[in-house]
Amino acid sequence: MIKRHSDLVLAITAHDPDTIENDLNTAVEMAREQARAENRHGILVTQHSYTSYTVAVSRDVPYGQTHERREQTA
Repeated sequence: MIKRHSDLVLAITAHDPDTIENDLNTAVEMAREQARAENRHGILVTQHSYTSYTVAVSRDVPYGQTHERREQTA
């Protein structure tokens, strides 16, 4: 499931690998369209757990790039 938090942040929650992959690809494309419209910022994909991710247009990522990171759990 993709949940839009804003034009800049999309949350993905899924429990099977195929759905995760499809939803992540869709969310990255949606974020890429937003970044292109603004002609700035890149895409940051963050894994929060095995079933939870966010995809965001981020000013910390150079325009035209997509970075991935894994959130550290305590």
